Formats: sequence, structure tokens, C-alpha cells
Amino acid sequence: MKPIAFIIITYNRPDDTLELLQNIASMEKAGELLEEVILVNNASTADYSVVERYIADNRHLPFRYYNAGENLGVARGRNFAIDKSSAPILIMLDDDAVLQNKDALIRLLEEFEKKDTSRPKAIVSFKVLYYDTLEMQKNALPHKQFDQYKDKAFFETYYYAGGAHAIRREALEKVGNYPTDFFYGMEEYDLSYRLLDAGYSIVFSDAVVMLHKESPLGRKPKAEKIREMWVNKTKVAWRYLPKKYFYSTALMWSMEYLRKIGFDLKGFLKGWKEIGAISKKEKRRPISSDALHRLKSVSARLWY
Repeated sequence: MKPIAFIIITYNRPDDTLELLQNIASMEKAGELLEEVILVNNASTADYSVVERYIADNRHLPFRYYNAGENLGVARGRNFAIDKSSAPILIMLDDDAVLQNKDALIRLLEEFEKKDTSRPKAIVSFKVLYYDTLEMQKNALPHKQFDQYKDKAFFETYYYAGGAHAIRREALEKVGNYPTDFFYGMEEYDLSYRLLDAGYSIVFSDAVVMLHKESPLGRKPKAEKIREMWVNKTKVAWRYLPKKYFYSTALMWSMEYLRKIGFDLKGFLKGWKEIGAISKKEKRRPISSDALHRLKSVSARLWY
């Protein structure tokens, strides 16, 4: 079996998806290293015939195209694709991105093989630059202390860039896949805490560079998505962290919701209603004291 698979969940971006597939096909040693490229169309309304033609015309490449039939969201979409794959290392990429360095597959394998952490690496998070400007995307660096970490070529951390990382299959098999109750946002933290608790490490490396087509100005925040992030981050804190972080996360993210969305009483109250139900519906699964110590040792932001 070849060591690497790509997992791509796409929604209404056929031209970007085509460029990404062409980019993957141009990688050095792609024929030797790629077991499969799993592409899941998440119930797009756009016409993907250009993508389907490219796959049909390049049957020598291990493209596998699936229509999900419904919008599974990010986490369930990845789980769907993981079940269709078999390679031991899975690369998760956004559909509006390409890899900058042609030797990315080679460098990624080297990164996983290095013995530069005290615990086995579960995830390598990539360096992310804006496609048009080549500036570093601040919110894709997997650490909240951006100024202290932005110039580092490598560091251990406590979460990863959701659309720009690679993960060992054996680690997923040990701790479970992405959380199925998260439609949008914060699934990275849920999986990260489980991996750290299981004795794995998560690292950032600039050995692989992804170019992201998102504007440096970002996307206009939508109330529903911000509320989902607020509720999901609070749910993660309830599941895995000491209770004080559950309360602080709920409160501070509620203020973030108001800051980004403005005075939206209906959405604000809906968010608090969902948070109020967390303790009744969710079982707590606190991480070990050792895992909590490791979070603090890498300066994890736990309060929100």
C-alpha cells in the first residue's frame, strides 16, 4: 500500500477543486506515494462536470469521486471520506487551496518520520499563506500567540489548521473520528484533546505550504456559523477541560458573538439556550492531568 491519501470535501467550488486536483497530480513522486485522492461532493448545487471530466480523463491517477447526497458538514464529510480510504497518512485540504511546494509529499513523510518529539506525532499542521499575496494567514497558524510563533519553522502545539493538515490513520483508529455532532467549527479542538490525552503530539511544520484562496480580509461572518462555533467550543470545554473553562468559554464566546454579529437578540438567546442544555445532554470526559499539563506547557489558550 502507498502511504498517502488526500481527503477533500468540496461544496460549490468546481473551478477551485479542478485546480487542486491538477496541483495534486503535479506533485513530485505522486505516482509512488499516493494511494488515493478521495473527493466528496457535499451536495453542491454548482455544476461539477469539469471536475468529473478531468477525473475520467486521468484514470491513471487514484482519484475517487463521491456524491454525498446531502451536505454532511465538515466533520461528517471527512468521516465519510475516511471510511472510503485506506492509506496510513491522510492529508486534509480545503477545496479552495493548492500546495505550494512540489515536494510536499516527500517532505511530509520526512516530517512524520523525524524523532523530534517525545511522543508519536498524530498530526502535522501545514503553513498557510494567502494565494494572492503570499502573506501568512493568521487564523490558520495553530497557536493563538501569533507574534511569538509566526516565524517558527516547527513547534509542538495543541490544535491544528482544519483544512491544512495530515493525520495518521492509526491515531484516528485509537481515539475515534471527527465529532459527528459538529456541523461547522471547532471539531479540531475536540479531536486534538482526545489525541493529546491518548499520548500523541500535534505539531506545526513549514515543510508543507498551502496557498489558500480566502481573502486576507476574511469572509463576512454569518450569525449561524459564529453561534455554532460558540456552542461547539463551549461543548468541547465541557467534555474535556476543568469546569472553570466551560464557564469562561461560554461567557467570552458570547461576547465574541456580539462583537462580530452585533445585537442579535434571537441568535444570542438561541446560543445560550443550546449551551444551557450541554450539561444535561453531554457526558464529561475530562482529559488526564498529564494531558492538561501538556496543554499548559505549549501555552494553550484554555479560557475561551
